[in-house]
Amino acid sequence: MKIALNGANGFVGTKLRQAFDNHVVLERNDTQEEMLKKLQDVDVVINLAGAPIIKKWTKEYKKTLYSSRIVTTKNLVNAINQSSVKYFISTSAVGIYPNNVPCNESCDTYPKDFLSTLAQSWESEAKNANVPTAILRFGIVLGSDGGALKQMLTPFKLGVGGIIGDGKMKMSWIDISDLINIYQFLMDKRLIGTFNASSPNPVTNYEFTKTLGKVLHRPTMLPLPEFVLKLVFGEASSVLTDSKEVYPKELENAGFKFSYPTLQESLEHLLDF
Repeated sequence: MKIALNGANGFVGTKLRQAFDNHVVLERNDTQEEMLKKLQDVDVVINLAGAPIIKKWTKEYKKTLYSSRIVTTKNLVNAINQSSVKYFISTSAVGIYPNNVPCNESCDTYPKDFLSTLAQSWESEAKNANVPTAILRFGIVLGSDGGALKQMLTPFKLGVGGIIGDGKMKMSWIDISDLINIYQFLMDKRLIGTFNASSPNPVTNYEFTKTLGKVLHRPTMLPLPEFVLKLVFGEASSVLTDSKEVYPKELENAGFKFSYPTLQESLEHLLDF
């Protein structure tokens, strides 16, 4: 099976390149002709395109977030529809869901904020592919060598990690190993539809903080006020302060088994404890 990866240089893309040897990489600046040439003999396309979301959302950067997701996906889908590709897996995020509402994939009432609207547009573009398509809504992807956890490790190891605000917001997360296994599972079964790529056990920010401190054997005494995040990131601070309680009902119904379903299991695995 030959795979094409679009957006292969990020944390998840790098892990997928390592996991699947028989792959080609699609570049953001590829012309339609170059894309079609690379898609020759490709069975599966995985779309991970998208500029980093944790960055201050100026008016211009919002345009970048939109174009790097929606415009890039539109161009990719146009190429797929002219190729012999058999299966497409695109990316979305649990930010599509409302705050403070337990949600599985059957939740269909979405907020009108920027993150949710962005995700909805991203998914809508992916659904224009004329091949069987799966969309993965990522939770916070945990890995020791990339993503959110890597950024947290230094302050926590120094003993200055702490809860955000009151710590009550829910965090939906997934171990990077489980995420890679989900891709393999989808490709093996050629499943179609929308799937929450998140652990069956979301936690509060307080629980996350205390579990990470416990695994690292470090104190977690210093809370981070929400207003500080707003000063640094502006509107983008919502990525860190929103409360998303998400469950992977469709994956579990299809028979997927998580290797690291609880946060402690995941952190001990990732941090070699």
